[in-house]
Amino acid sequence: MTNLKHQLFSGVMYSALSKYAGLFISLAVTGILARLLPPSDFGTVSIATVLIQFFSVLANAGIASAIIQHKELGNRDINEIYMATLWIGGVLAALVFALAGPAAAFYHDPRLLPLCRWLSASLFLSAASVVPNTLFYKEKRFRYIARRTLAIQAVTGIFAIGTALSGMGIYSLLVQPLLSNLLIYMTALKSYPQQWLWTTGINSLKRIGRYSLYQFLFDTTGYFTRNLDKLLVGKFMGMQPLAYYEKSYRLMTLPLQNVTYVITPVLHPLLSDYRDDAGRLAEVNGRISRLLAFIGFPLSALFFFSAPEWVICFFGSQWQASVPLFRILSLSVGFQLVLSSSGSFYQAGGYTKGLFLCGLFGAAATMASVLCGIFLWGSLSGTAVCMVVASLACFVQCYWLLYRRLFRCSLHRFYRQLAAPFLLGVGIAALLWLFSFVCGNWPLLVSLIVKSALSLLAVIGYLHLTGEYPVLSILYNKIGEKP
Repeated sequence: MTNLKHQLFSGVMYSALSKYAGLFISLAVTGILARLLPPSDFGTVSIATVLIQFFSVLANAGIASAIIQHKELGNRDINEIYMATLWIGGVLAALVFALAGPAAAFYHDPRLLPLCRWLSASLFLSAASVVPNTLFYKEKRFRYIARRTLAIQAVTGIFAIGTALSGMGIYSLLVQPLLSNLLIYMTALKSYPQQWLWTTGINSLKRIGRYSLYQFLFDTTGYFTRNLDKLLVGKFMGMQPLAYYEKSYRLMTLPLQNVTYVITPVLHPLLSDYRDDAGRLAEVNGRISRLLAFIGFPLSALFFFSAPEWVICFFGSQWQASVPLFRILSLSVGFQLVLSSSGSFYQAGGYTKGLFLCGLFGAAATMASVLCGIFLWGSLSGTAVCMVVASLACFVQCYWLLYRRLFRCSLHRFYRQLAAPFLLGVGIAALLWLFSFVCGNWPLLVSLIVKSALSLLAVIGYLHLTGEYPVLSILYNKIGEKP
């Protein structure tokens, strides 16, 4: 267990370094582009990106997780699987190129035609990168992954801003996905060279077939869970409303991208060593869920009571319509933050069938929620409310299945782990509500800084005083002073 803690801490540290430094880069680039380009451009590119992401899920086919889980795969198997991804990527890229016209006609936006065709190249590069890039995670090279990710974010962000300033308009939003996938592929292939073999790789794929099949099915249903709302809003409400919804949704998911996505890429490679020890997996899950809850529920309160500050400070006043949507969606942040780590435990326990069942439930709940929001409520706010309800339903279903079927233990202890973080979030919400009467006329940036500082101090104070995580003592020890 000590070795697991050391590896987890080391991996998370390097992952966090790249993510949090990358967060500032991402916010800066997005903030600049949001001021240089009209909202409709972001709505159109959002649709193109969603379509490409679907085919990326098909290209991955659960292969990455299967390579990490199956320790017995040899170099020949890895090389054959790589060849299979090249064939799959080529076929899917050609299919996207051909379907670009029908997609543009369906959404009545001719700009989707060239956008989708350009992004088909990004799809091929993404598919070709699956095998060599996964080997970094299998070998637990988290330090290299962190440094590379940060460098690529910086380079592609600079290029995207430069193309926007030079007048490329909507096409400047393609720079980051195209250039990022190219650089990832080149660096991965340099570290893990693969030979060209005249094979389809079917035999090696069969060795990981059962595991990768359910992972693939989960990834496919997960894609619809994450993107069905955008596809339907874009179709039935238009590109500009989609842009407002997408911006609020993206801002709400920042904690997922920069907290759990720091942890989850590290979790599966490490937890796969304990794939036959359900008790150990349950113990680790409880600790990580509680930690994420102490981050997520206070963040949910902060986002709700500072929605105008977050949206307008980062995207500009032209995105005012995103404020109420962001406020509603923020109510699900705490639950989504905890939920986003669950997949690694399904994977590590070899229960990808359960992961697929969660994805299937999530896709159905999302579809029902979005359709209710669009056709019954007839508004973006109604859609956002329904999405929050769907998130809560997915949370309950996912952890019921995880604890009852994989861990074989009661859920009572799990929910007890979340009680204190939830109550802390409620307390911070009350504090920010009272403070809102004081800072009503303050500049938005000042208000955001003060509210964030108050929330952070409340969390640190609670964790230190209760002994949950003695933050101040740790800091004192780090600088060589007595607590």
